[in-house]
Amino acid sequence: MRESFNRLLLETTGASEFVRLERIQTLWSGYGEIARYGLSGSEYETIVVKHVKLHGASSHPRGWNSGLSHQRKLKSYQVETIWYEQWSSRCGENCRLPKCLALEADDSEVFMVLEDLDAVGFPQRKTSVNWAAFEACLKWLAHFHVTFLSEKPESLWDTGTYWHLETRPDELEALEDKRLKNAASEIDRILKESPFQTIVHGDAKLANFCFNRAGDKVAAVDFQYVGGGCGMKDLAYFVGSCFDENECERLESVILDIYFVHLRDAAGVSDKALDLDALEENWRILYPIAWTDFHRFLKGWSPGHWKINSYSERIEREVLEAIGI
Repeated sequence: MRESFNRLLLETTGASEFVRLERIQTLWSGYGEIARYGLSGSEYETIVVKHVKLHGASSHPRGWNSGLSHQRKLKSYQVETIWYEQWSSRCGENCRLPKCLALEADDSEVFMVLEDLDAVGFPQRKTSVNWAAFEACLKWLAHFHVTFLSEKPESLWDTGTYWHLETRPDELEALEDKRLKNAASEIDRILKESPFQTIVHGDAKLANFCFNRAGDKVAAVDFQYVGGGCGMKDLAYFVGSCFDENECERLESVILDIYFVHLRDAAGVSDKALDLDALEENWRILYPIAWTDFHRFLKGWSPGHWKINSYSERIEREVLEAIGI
């Protein structure tokens, strides 16, 4: 497929030639790479290519090497291709993501030719955030969730996020917290039955946001697990990727307040008819439930993970008591 890719890259960008500049990262479990290419004779000086090798996976870094895991990965790349092909153009400047310039796929490989976010003003990646950067991500999430409220996730994951219960039976089986294990289906049901469903990013961790130089605007990448769901799943997961247990607890109400300010701002420029008071009331209730849903996955997947902390354990206890388990 390499010759076909070369032709695709030149025709799509109008370049006379190109050169591979660097590997940005290797894909999880050895499924390929993301690389930056330099172009000559094109309006684009650089582009980014996500190259997926569908049969090239190596061992899973945490030992989850099942056929189910492989099939989940294959579907995730199919979903990401469909996302860029059919959905991504609906995202505006307030939920910015890379423009997809071209897609090519066969039974063994996928090439996604994407705008280089570094080149268009989002060159920073962060491992920790100040408040301005954190709020920029909350704004992105709020606008993304409003954009797709009440949309059916056709050809995406029916239930977004990489940890949702239906695709994680092995991790559920490994979960030693019996009370949480017994509650898993009920937690999943409550989240799915929220009357305010949207499309969630599905892997909205800090590492998947690219920042401008000032650190107050963001674009997001990695849409392998985009699909239907309650927006609180993205929010809870994102917060947990930024703060330790003490900050999560201390800032919880502030974070929710600010997220819903941005959500109302996003709704104000949307053409959707929304009952914002009812939505906010419902999603505030679901925030700890979404937090516990990810906590359930984490305790089965990696019981010693640093995110399993006193805050998450307290949230779990309160949620299980509230739902009567």
